[in-house]
Amino acid sequence: MSNTGGVAADQLRAFVERIERLEEEKKAISDDIKDVYAEAKGNGYDVKVMRQIVRMRKQDSNERMEMEALLDLYLHALGMAPSAE
Repeated sequence: MSNTGGVAADQLRAFVERIERLEEEKKAISDDIKDVYAEAKGNGYDVKVMRQIVRMRKQDSNERMEMEALLDLYLHALGMAPSAE
């Protein structure tokens, strides 16, 4: 292992190369996700709504219920809530 100025160059290079590989994998996965959304859009699905559903599914149920309650409160405050008939 070469040591330059107190830095283990071989170890540093290994870390940088691992990060570069992971960045490439992340880009490939991101492209795959875009392809799935494009396919869904081609089949008539609303991609904006699908993205919202994906975000919501990442939340735990308490966090989601709190967000929905705040959304409802804000919609009512702005006169945008659907009327209960």
